[in-house]
Amino acid sequence: MTSLVYTINELLRYRGAVGQWSWVLHRITGLGVLLFLVLHVIDTSWAVFYPELYVRAIASYQSPLFTLGEFGLVACVVYHAYNGFRVALIDFRPKWWKHQQRAAYIVLAATAITLVPVFILMFRHVLHFYETAPEVLSLFDVLKEQLPFVAGIAVAVIAAILFSAVTGLILGDKKGSAPKSSKLERFWWSFMRISGVLIIPLVFGHLAMMHVLQGVFDITAQTTVVGTPYINESATAVEFVSSRWGYIVGGIFIWRVYDFALLVLVTIHGFNGLRYVLTDYTMRSNLMRRAAVYLTTIGAVILLVVGGAALLSTVPEGAIQEAEREVQRLYGEAENANTETEVLPLPAETTEAGSGS
Repeated sequence: MTSLVYTINELLRYRGAVGQWSWVLHRITGLGVLLFLVLHVIDTSWAVFYPELYVRAIASYQSPLFTLGEFGLVACVVYHAYNGFRVALIDFRPKWWKHQQRAAYIVLAATAITLVPVFILMFRHVLHFYETAPEVLSLFDVLKEQLPFVAGIAVAVIAAILFSAVTGLILGDKKGSAPKSSKLERFWWSFMRISGVLIIPLVFGHLAMMHVLQGVFDITAQTTVVGTPYINESATAVEFVSSRWGYIVGGIFIWRVYDFALLVLVTIHGFNGLRYVLTDYTMRSNLMRRAAVYLTTIGAVILLVVGGAALLSTVPEGAIQEAEREVQRLYGEAENANTETEVLPLPAETTEAGSGS
């Protein structure tokens, strides 16, 4: 905690110009993308394992809070991708380091140029959705739906700290010791740069399909499922996922393979990046430094297992019907309330009797 406070103080005091702020933005945007990744992978797995929970998750994503968050997410992804490419390119060509400041400005310009048309297209989806006066979850309900994630992260943090403490008691804990460079760390250095470049076309393709060509609001619309010839007949998020993952090209479940590659690369890249961030601020405590490593390992393993299990499974028979019932439960109560309060016309006999009295 002391290291973090010191870093923030130095960040505000030190005038490192665009290079310093690029470093800060890269970390912040990376953490933002990782947070969404955790939510997204677990939520999407519910389409297979808990259809009713997936309906509620998508309902949360279609709320004003997550609508704003979606724009922030896309901005984070675009900047992080471009800046990561800059870092990888310059690290593998050290003689280009003299151009680092110019490259940082190019990244900012490329991010802005990319986001302007993307945000316009995304806003069209948002405008179309809210023009129909849809039923959306209240802010309280949306926040309540996120409590299991908060609890899960808290449990993982506690488990990592306890495991670190037990490890320290068993193996001993030398104060002041710091991690030394090793072949493993050199491997991770190379992996972060290579994987970062490989991720760019995958993640940009995913963003184009799921946030630009079809937004989160189209997941529950009776329309063609992006990347397939199928129609989402039930207009449920569960059928959307089932149709997309069930699409076969040349005997290959093309979108399952695509999503699996994205899952593996982004999860390992993201949690290893989180490890770098956490260990930077826990160098003075072996307990917390080990806990940071254990926490990121636990998170990566859980996400790979849950996401991989969903991709290797099929949406069970009856899941779409479960989703339809959950949609009715979520939104049917509001519709019924409106119907009950509607003023109905009086029967003709009553009207005539009333006028003659």
